[in-house]
Amino acid sequence: MLDDSLAENQRWSTWNSVEKLMRGPEPRPEFIIEDAGAIDTELGVLKTGKEADVLLLERATDTRRSLFAAKRYRTPEQRSFRRSTIYTQGRTVRRSRDSRALTNGSAYGRHIEAAQWAAAEWNFLVRAHQAGIPVPYPIQVDGMEILMEFISDPDHPGTAAPRLQQLRPTRPVLESYFDQILEAMHGLTSLGYAHGDLSPYNVLVAGSRLVIIDLPQLVDLAANPLGADLLARDCRNICAWFTGRGLTRDPEELLAELLAAAWS
Repeated sequence: MLDDSLAENQRWSTWNSVEKLMRGPEPRPEFIIEDAGAIDTELGVLKTGKEADVLLLERATDTRRSLFAAKRYRTPEQRSFRRSTIYTQGRTVRRSRDSRALTNGSAYGRHIEAAQWAAAEWNFLVRAHQAGIPVPYPIQVDGMEILMEFISDPDHPGTAAPRLQQLRPTRPVLESYFDQILEAMHGLTSLGYAHGDLSPYNVLVAGSRLVIIDLPQLVDLAANPLGADLLARDCRNICAWFTGRGLTRDPEELLAELLAAAWS
């Protein structure tokens, strides 16, 4: 039986405290623990960033344990949204009060903006997962915290998968990786989006499988006037890395292919 007293890095599972719509899509993976008596334990920081930190979280009962990635967006006082407007053009805000607050840059508006980024990433993760795009499974969202699948290194369980940027694969592996990224980019554009910040730093390598991460800035290709430009930047970033590793790919050809498929 788990002790009622919790350490500073622990809390009771938040699964049952969030609305059903804020939980991951069904069918849910076996690693999801829905027991209200489970305990969440922070095991350390996986990544720090300007807008959010990602922590390794263990959710456990007496008989089961699963590792999750907990992405926690920073409070308005701790984070910067200097680049956000290029990504959010074309997005709408339903409540007029929220829209005015965002425009005026009030304290309330900064809180709304912060929460919007967490909500946006959650929605994009759910849509991408349901479309078969290789992203971490979205477990739950609670305010400014998203719990998602922890992508581990298959050769070192419990260790985070490396980023694509860190690797120098053989040519056959490079070709497989490029094909996977191409399929993922096609998947996003078929939904009407560009990643907007895609690079080898935002791609995890779990053995032979690639996983796309960091989706809060996903760009609406139709509504955002900079959509095509941001997609072009994604293409340049990806092609530059593969070309630098010996697999030459033309970013202009990739862009044309993606746009043709998106508008077909």
